[in-house]
Amino acid sequence: MTLMSFVYGFLAILGAFVFQTSLTGINRKVTARLQKRRGPKWYQQFIDIFKAFSKSSITHGWVYDFGAIMALGGIAATVIFIPVAGFQSFPGLDNIFVISYVLAVGMLGMAMSAAGSGNPWASIGVSRALTNMLAYDIPFMVIVFTLIYQHQTGSVSELAALQQGAGIWGWNAFQLPLGGLVAVIALFGMLGKKPFDSFIAPAEIASGPMVEYGGKQLGMMFTLHELMTFIEVSLILNLFFGGGETLWVYLLKYAVLYTFTNIVSGVMPRFKIDQAVTFFYKVPLGLALVQGLLVIFGGWGY
Repeated sequence: MTLMSFVYGFLAILGAFVFQTSLTGINRKVTARLQKRRGPKWYQQFIDIFKAFSKSSITHGWVYDFGAIMALGGIAATVIFIPVAGFQSFPGLDNIFVISYVLAVGMLGMAMSAAGSGNPWASIGVSRALTNMLAYDIPFMVIVFTLIYQHQTGSVSELAALQQGAGIWGWNAFQLPLGGLVAVIALFGMLGKKPFDSFIAPAEIASGPMVEYGGKQLGMMFTLHELMTFIEVSLILNLFFGGGETLWVYLLKYAVLYTFTNIVSGVMPRFKIDQAVTFFYKVPLGLALVQGLLVIFGGWGY
């Protein structure tokens, strides 16, 4: 751990923000065309974020303010542990459990800040978000534990490297097809894409956790969302789609995976929160358990 590691970490955060925000802008245009609209310019997302940071903001107390800082700090810190095409700011610290623990800091900060605003819509949104997270996390972690058992490592970069060299048929998404399907479904829940976006439903709870944010705090939440998206898509890409042998391959696969989630989300209805939980505990969890049993007792994927 040297000074250059922190420099690389800062550059990784900046690069992740610029790339994901640009991709978000492009996907806003793609979604608009699916719905027969023109959509905004691809750089509109940058304008929205910088405009939010330029405005004054109100406070709802120290919990509200500190929670927003804690959330952004925790998510930004998580980015530096994500391997990108073999590059790591802090080599050896890309273990899936390290990433999960640091990521939890940001999630708790977000929940604390939104609840501290005092708005009941925000509290309902946080409650729905945590319920949704518990629903998709269980089947996802079952599949992650299956991968760790199969490959005897929890390093994200090692799990990505083990899939390379054999083409797409070497990817875990094809070696363990049930697990790959569970991972993709869980990604929709992680990103808050339809049909699992009930915690931000504008027509029902006025955007949920985000309802009281404005000005600089809103800019922080926009930035947090872009970095959070980068973390979640990158995890699925590294664990199940082989990461990338080069940076360009990595970014291309990332863009395809993220755009796929947006296209599907653009034509899907929304589940109610109880429907989402029931679905995750019936279908993805069942598939994850079956895949785990086939790997442990059937030797599938070896």
